[in-house]
Formats: sequence, structure tokens, C-alpha cells
Amino acid sequence: MTETTAKKIESVTGITVRLCGDSGDGMQLLGTQLTNTSALAGNDVATFPDFPAEIRAPRGTRAGVSGFQVQFASEEIFTPGDTLDALVVMNAAAFVTNIADLRKGGILIVNEDGFNDKEFKLAKIDTNPLDADVLMEQYRVVKVNMTKMTRDAVAEHGLSTKIADRCKNFFAMGLVYWLFGRSLEPTMRFIEAKFGKKPDVAAANVSALRAGWAFGETTEEFGESYQVEAAELEPGTYRNIMGNQALALGLVAASKLSKKELFFGTYPITPASDILHELTKYKNFGVRTFQAEDEIAAVCSAIGAAFGGTMAVTASSGPGIALKGEAMGLGVMLELPMIIINVQRGGPSTGLPTKTEQSDLLQVMFGRNGEAPMPVLAPRSPGDCFDMAVEAWRIATECMVPVMLLSDGYIANGSEPWKVPTASEMPEIVCTHPEGLNGDEPFLPYARDENLARPWAIPGTPDLMHRVGGLEKEDGTGNVSYDPDNHQHMCDTRAAKVAKIAERIPEQDVFGEKTGDVLVVSWGGTYGSCHTAVDRCQRAGHSVSHAHIRYMNPLPRNIGELLKSFRTVLVPELNAGQLRMLLRAEYLVDCIGINKLKGKPFAVSELVEEITHHVTTLRKSKAG
Repeated sequence: MTETTAKKIESVTGITVRLCGDSGDGMQLLGTQLTNTSALAGNDVATFPDFPAEIRAPRGTRAGVSGFQVQFASEEIFTPGDTLDALVVMNAAAFVTNIADLRKGGILIVNEDGFNDKEFKLAKIDTNPLDADVLMEQYRVVKVNMTKMTRDAVAEHGLSTKIADRCKNFFAMGLVYWLFGRSLEPTMRFIEAKFGKKPDVAAANVSALRAGWAFGETTEEFGESYQVEAAELEPGTYRNIMGNQALALGLVAASKLSKKELFFGTYPITPASDILHELTKYKNFGVRTFQAEDEIAAVCSAIGAAFGGTMAVTASSGPGIALKGEAMGLGVMLELPMIIINVQRGGPSTGLPTKTEQSDLLQVMFGRNGEAPMPVLAPRSPGDCFDMAVEAWRIATECMVPVMLLSDGYIANGSEPWKVPTASEMPEIVCTHPEGLNGDEPFLPYARDENLARPWAIPGTPDLMHRVGGLEKEDGTGNVSYDPDNHQHMCDTRAAKVAKIAERIPEQDVFGEKTGDVLVVSWGGTYGSCHTAVDRCQRAGHSVSHAHIRYMNPLPRNIGELLKSFRTVLVPELNAGQLRMLLRAEYLVDCIGINKLKGKPFAVSELVEEITHHVTTLRKSKAG
């Protein structure tokens, strides 16, 4: 069906909306459907889901609030937005934890049935915040008895009160769809696919969805709705994709490009678990998933798979990477190709399981005993996870080395429109294995090619018996060696192999001029905020450029020259300054850190403020 409104329609370039409620209120479902519907409408989309850390936090409490933020626009965007144009809250706890992010004059839609004495007590507030005069002065407040109206809308379907109340997220969805000119059709198809085997529930959800849309159309609370036109994206086939989904698809693509079956050995941990969930869907592509009993078993199973000649991958978050550390060192010693994925979260220890952080960079660089260097790659966005997964496997096989792929919770759970690549145009990943002896010469498992990579000999190949293990290897033969000069040589060789990767990765690109006053250097999930902030500063006439690093170890070969071409280097990070420390140590450049440890991404506005401050300081020093 195509819905039409009789009310005024105002065209806007973009909207940022956040949907919040109890963790059982279906806010993630509502947000996902709004995202998919907006993507189908041709908008550029960026999302930021926000989950409670507890599996089932107490209902009505602040700790139990679940949120989903989405920005959809008619122009290219890189973040889910800073301040909110609209906020939908289902109870008092959702209100008090999110109202500060709603811009002045923004739309506040409230489920008034979620504001009562019981809810106030659970949210630890003394009075009804909806009664405050200042609220009506600052925001456009729309109070809706969603729970009651949903029950009325679904009454004909004979559901219990408990089941009927679960439909209120679809009522909210219908109202949001009306307000922002979204079609009901995609969600109607979703309801049929999701609840088709429960026709009474499916019908009730449809009724609630239509009732929400009808309320927006008939109430006098809204004088107009808003329309965001389609964005001008590069021609191609697009799908909305989350970071963990893109990682999984990238791994499958890499296995096909290298003609290798994919083995994924892992242990569940937030926010990396969805990679396992996604890969289980692709058994028809030769994907084998193994949920181990612990993190150590998971990484060791991947090492065994790599030794057997299979594409081997394991994944975890910071606490699990700590447990995998010794076995990762074994992988370095064995010089086997494999991928270790770290989807970072707030730490230390259990920390903030559902919040984002970038504080594992030093861990993956140095968190193994001895000299055990590994290449480290970091995707910059959900869609980029696909490309970096393929690149990680290419480097692993060409250099016979374990590769660390460093994502984070913001990228893993965020989403964006992703242009689906054409498989036939992707370059093959060539994996070669020795097939036997060359004449009478003995097989040397640690002989080196131009990349300093040793041969990947498959166990069981005639005449290619060789020794592997954690004890130091004699160069060439692979025999156990305690010779001090050999140990020095092997440590130097393993380090040189990783450093040599810099020769064939791309040089660091720059958004803006290659010299100037201020260079913003970022990595990982801060890309969108940094890029947008620098773009705004450039439009304001400031001499500012942006370099976003995706190859963390080794760093691109032109980084040192680039850093020294600017008067001030700013390094925004969601940690206490880890990349800044590495850049200072390696290139002797006095980088300035912009650091944040709140479990939340950078807002564009706070970065613009920091950049502007440093640009102004430089101008004053020039004038002086």
C-alpha cells in the first residue's frame, strides 16, 4: 500500500531520531525497521544501537534502557548524528537518560502510560517530569497513551494483555513512519515473514502499525510531517549492513577468493558474538563454525585449522584477546596464516560490554610475551569491515603470519548502506602449497621467499614431514634451536617480515591539503565524526586536513613525512592516548590527544570545538 497524508509536508535534508524504552519494548526492532525502510527509500543512513549491559536488567530502571539512534539524509553522512531532532520514549527511565540529547525545539513523543508512580520509583525520580513547564517551553511535546491505544487497536484479535502490550512498539513505529514520510510496506512484509506462523500476532502487529500511522494523520498535535528525499549515491546494488555482518561476508568472500574452506573457532563474547551467528548462515559456502569451551580452545582450534591448510579465523573482544595471548604467540612462532578479530569494548576487565572504546590498540600491538609482532588492520566503518577482512586474509597468506583485525562496538553494531561488490571483479587470493621435494634437496619448512614467508606445507603431503611447536626454530630446518645467534636472527626476521608489509600497502591518503596548520589523525570507528568535523572546519575556511589510518602495523610508509608537514597534529581517540603514544615514539612529533572514555563515540560538535580552538591558537601565534 502507498500511504498519503492530507497534512502539510515539509522537506528537510536529514533527520536524527532516537527510540528508547525498556529492553523488552522492542526498540532495537523498531530502529532496525526504520533504518531498513529509510535505506529502501534511497536515503543515506547511519545508526547507533545502544544496549543494556545486563541480559535482562530490571524493567523500568535506568540500567535497563535500550536505545536505537538513526540518522537518514538526502546527502552523504558519516555519523548517526549529534543532537536529536526527535526522541521517542516509552517510559520515565528512558526519558531521564536521554532527554539531554534532544535539541531545543525538537520533537518529544512520550508514551504517557509509562509515566506513573511505579515507573518514577524505578527510574529514581520524585515527580512527573512531564509536568515541568520548562519541558513544554523547550520542546514540542506529544503525549500519547500508546499502551492503551495499542490494546484498543488489537482488541479484536483476542490476545492476552501481556501479548497485546508487546505490540506497542509497532504503534510507535507507525507514528514515526507517518511523521517522517516512511512507507509501511517494507514493515508489513517483515511482519508477514516474522510472524506468519502466528497469524493472530501478525494481524495484531499490523493493526498496531496502522493505528500509529492513523494517530499521526488525525491528531491535532502535528500540523505537518517531514520528508527526506533520496540521496545521490554511486550507482549500484546496495544493502543496509552492520559491521559484524560485513566482517562475516568479507571472510566468506576471502575464502572463496583463495579457494579455501573457512574455519571459524570462537567463544561467545559481546560485541563479537554476532560474527559467529552470521557465519552459521553460510554453511553452503563451505563455512565451518566451532563454538569452543573457552577462549584458549577457540584460538588453538584456529591454529590447528591453519596448520591443516584451511582459512582459519577466531574472534573475541578485549578480555578474550587477553586469554588468547599465549596461543597468538604460538601462531607467530609457527608462522601460520590466520585472522584474529578483536571487536573492542569498554574495559578494563569486564568493563562496559555493550559500549564502545578503542583501548585495545597497545594490547594487540604488544600483548604477547617476547618479541611477537603481528600486522594490525582496523576498518573505519561497517561497510569497510568487508574490505578489511579480505585484505587481512590476503596479507596473512602472502606473508604466512597471523593478522589482527581490530574493530569496535560502534562499528560492529552500527550500520550504513553498503554497495555490494561484484565478485568477478575482486582479485584472486593465491594460496600455494609445496607438493613434494625438489630433487634430492631436503624440505626446509622455514625457507623464505621475497616476502620472508615460509612455505605452507599441508600435513600428509609425501616427503614434506616437518616440525612445528612453540620452541624457537632453527632457520631453514625448523628444528628446535637454543643457539643465541639463531634466536636473534629469527626474531629479526619475523619483525622484518611484518615491517616489509609497508612496501605494498597503500600510502596514507589525506582529506584536504597535504600541508597546513592542523592535521587530524584518526583510526577505527572515529572516522565518521572526524571526517565530518574536518569537513565543517574546512567549509569555515580553516586550514585543516584529515588522515584516517586503517593499517595500524606497519603504518603506511609516508606517515612520518605527513605528520611533519603540519604545525599541529591532533589525535582523537576513545582511549587515553594510545595511537598518540605510538606516533610520538616512532616519529618524534608532539601530537596532541583528544581523548574520551565514556563508552560513547565522539560528537562532531565537540571535535569541531577542539579543532577550532587549535586553529585559533595558531592564528594568534602567527599574529604575535
